[in-house]
Amino acid sequence: MLIDRFQEYVTQHSLFTKQDKILLTVSGGVDSMVLMSLCVNSGYTVGIAHCNFALRGEESDEDEILVQETARRYGIECYNKRFDTTGEMERTGESMEMAARRLRYEWFHQLCEEHGYTVIAIAHHMDDSIETFFINMLRGTGLRGLTGISKQVGRIVRPLMFATRKEILEYAHAKHIVFREDSSNLSTKYLRNKIRLGIIPRMREIMPRFSFLMHRNIERLTEAQHFIDGAIDNIFNDIAETSGDICTIHIDKIADLSSRRFVIYEILNSRFGFKGDTVDNLCKAADMGNVGKRFYSRNYVAYIDRNDIIVTPIAEDDLCEITINYGQRRAYCGASVLYFDICDADSLDTYHVPENVALLDISKLTFPLTLRRWQEGDTFIPFGMQGRKKVSDYLIDRKVSMAEKARQFVLLSDNEIAWVVGRRTGDDFRLTDKTDKALRITCEKLY
Repeated sequence: MLIDRFQEYVTQHSLFTKQDKILLTVSGGVDSMVLMSLCVNSGYTVGIAHCNFALRGEESDEDEILVQETARRYGIECYNKRFDTTGEMERTGESMEMAARRLRYEWFHQLCEEHGYTVIAIAHHMDDSIETFFINMLRGTGLRGLTGISKQVGRIVRPLMFATRKEILEYAHAKHIVFREDSSNLSTKYLRNKIRLGIIPRMREIMPRFSFLMHRNIERLTEAQHFIDGAIDNIFNDIAETSGDICTIHIDKIADLSSRRFVIYEILNSRFGFKGDTVDNLCKAADMGNVGKRFYSRNYVAYIDRNDIIVTPIAEDDLCEITINYGQRRAYCGASVLYFDICDADSLDTYHVPENVALLDISKLTFPLTLRRWQEGDTFIPFGMQGRKKVSDYLIDRKVSMAEKARQFVLLSDNEIAWVVGRRTGDDFRLTDKTDKALRITCEKLY
């Protein structure tokens, strides 16, 4: 029985006890409704937290009603909060997923402080972790990204990580547990759903025990990452010095030359958030003695100083300027990643192009391009217009918040703005009926 395995898993991994006060995060979907049933019927002390992000109209309201009625039937406390998710996205410049995630976790921790909850239980399960493995693999992550979803981080626990989606559904039907289906789970415009609905079913056709084998693989990768983390901590203590908010990494102190790049990646990625491509380029610059060139993560800048890597927080007046070479596939700017594709112009649908995609005539571009934060005095000719406009005025007209302005990047060709990233292309670089090759750039939020 699923309930027996649930109790065994919770005890085996010391996720919580009968003395804990558990805040269950319940959406109304099958996973969280089953988790509620398992916890209540196992005799744990629980309360329910439900978030209504007001993104699916009546569907969101009906989810809220189901969770409240079920909690009332169980006789347990239910907290509900409605969020202005769209307004928060406009205020912060975050993606919908990132804004919703930040809002709900901030609220969960607030509820813990106000009402004495010691544990926050999330209904992620084995298949969610496998999907995360593939998402991170496709994005080119290192080993850390292949360790799936952790069963416990601080007071957050995931007590269904032993179970597959199929087992959870079967339990719900057997116990007549009412739940609601989120219609967005069937949309293949999301990468996770493409993997869930497309790749994983094919894998199961090849290997029926796919989920359990992948779960075992992820556990082994997690153990390997824990071992590496310990080793990297020891190496960091030997090769790095910190003074205030400045970290100096002495490259020549890394004894094993064959693993030098790996050690640098692990330190810069885990401690300062640098991505793999950026670390690769930094290591190439170090090998070539390219002193002074700057490399950026979301919050930090790194540069080469003789045999050292210096890492400091990004200053407010730093333009975060990097170059984009012809044929480069991606680049990072702030909390976003840009993907570059060279395409035949006649293969592109130029109608209804979303703001996070730019289509530029490649013959009108001068490489290398420059990507940087916008600055006062920047002007461009917005697509479809003839006169020049200040970027500052354009952002004001669009009612862009101060927080978003601080994160706004521009892409330049020979000092001329080709794209106010994620918003508007420059008219001088638009596609025409004479365009042969186009540069398609897609901007995706990372956080």
